[in-house]
Amino acid sequence: MGSPKACMSAYLIAVLCLVAGARSAAAFNYADALDKAVLFFEAQRSGKLPPGQRVAWRADSALSDGNASNVDLVGGYYDAGDNVKFGLPMAFTVTMLSWSVVEFGGAMPGGQVANAEAAVRWGSDYLLKAATATPGALYVQVADPYQDHRCWERAEDMDTPRAAYKVTPQSPGSDVAGETAAALAAASLVFRSRDPAYSSKLLRAARQVFDFADRYRGSYSDSLSSVVCPFYCSYSGYKDELLWAATWLHLASSPSPSSQGVYMSYINSNGHTLGAEQDGYTVSWDDKRAATKVLLSKVLLQNRVESLRTYKAHADKYICSLVPGAGGFQSQYTPGGLLFKEGDSNMEYVTSTAFLLLTYAKYLSSTGGAASCGSTAVTPSTLVSLAKKQVDYILGANPAGMSYMVGFGARYPRRVHHRGASMPSVHDHPARIGCDEGFHYLHSSDPDRNVLVGAVVGGPDQSDSYSDSRDNYAQAEPSTYTNAPLVGALAFFTGAR
Repeated sequence: MGSPKACMSAYLIAVLCLVAGARSAAAFNYADALDKAVLFFEAQRSGKLPPGQRVAWRADSALSDGNASNVDLVGGYYDAGDNVKFGLPMAFTVTMLSWSVVEFGGAMPGGQVANAEAAVRWGSDYLLKAATATPGALYVQVADPYQDHRCWERAEDMDTPRAAYKVTPQSPGSDVAGETAAALAAASLVFRSRDPAYSSKLLRAARQVFDFADRYRGSYSDSLSSVVCPFYCSYSGYKDELLWAATWLHLASSPSPSSQGVYMSYINSNGHTLGAEQDGYTVSWDDKRAATKVLLSKVLLQNRVESLRTYKAHADKYICSLVPGAGGFQSQYTPGGLLFKEGDSNMEYVTSTAFLLLTYAKYLSSTGGAASCGSTAVTPSTLVSLAKKQVDYILGANPAGMSYMVGFGARYPRRVHHRGASMPSVHDHPARIGCDEGFHYLHSSDPDRNVLVGAVVGGPDQSDSYSDSRDNYAQAEPSTYTNAPLVGALAFFTGAR
């Protein structure tokens, strides 16, 4: 995979062909939405903020993370509206941000590419620290979530325990380690042309972490259950992350994607025991089965690696499950047309699904193929059209006429379940706001003190209803892993205009 710029013209031609016939009455400024979606990551930064920080209401935070364990774990992202650094969703965020840049960076204007790469790097820098701080261990979380959730504090004020938690050979975590390996490998592709030395460093770390994940198998939910559950339990187990990581390592390691290589050999030897024949219909920070099959379909379609034929068949099943009227359709949509998977934070599934629809459309288009859905052949343009409906719904083409991206459009959520957004910034209110004092802002009906620009909230229910209340965390909380795949989808439609 080369630099995004190198393939821009070919990419744009493919996009223009795909998007033909997928237009609708709704016309959105996708480039503006893309700008805002990437900006959100700056609001989620932990650590020492850089001179170019654009979200001015944030300030430095958690500058002693790791000190108690004599390691440096400063940096990274807060995943959502609290102040914990959870390793599994953070690594998934970096993987999906990287995939967004690798596939659709060619459609981003230069400044947007730079900002998206900066978002990737802020996460990958932290994951490098977590992976290399202590030999034979991977740090996977900073802060006790139970203590953190007892307070409503700005990140700049927090005084709750910042313990660092790690997985080791004795307390394994193949799920979080596998996802970290995938993130480092995917990020190495982002910087392969622009910063080869950094890319190589990321790839070396990815290989080491994958070896650790594969050699010492077990779920971090078992090893660290008291602090990771019920927040980010690995319900799907760890096998999907091992196959996912091996796939990214193959793409990042091989001289050419068609070559065999150590990781393709691993996939061929271990795929059947790691879920090659298992179907997953929901893509998330926890479950990578469908995403892995889509990614391996790329290697099959573009490089004719015939040993991967089964992955294409299962990728088709996933895609067919999403397309109304297709054989194998089994998804639920709201009356307004939004894919509905879960009552809590449904938008994270919508954005991941939209991204996979577009990547699969791109892969199929490169070979003139289609998804086989029983007796129906579903074309790439159909997938683009379905993805566009989901993205447009998020941006305001919905029964409520509301954008679910904060700061985009005239009407959007004003009471986001997010500590920093809800409270006056340290610049406006330098005095510390205490743990209990902060709950006044959580329960207030006043609009957010700081507009969390670009944040996509959890979204409406199965009836297209949305309650703009901070207390309604299931609908009002944003997350990095919701925005990450949306970056790629918005880049696609930016290039198609």
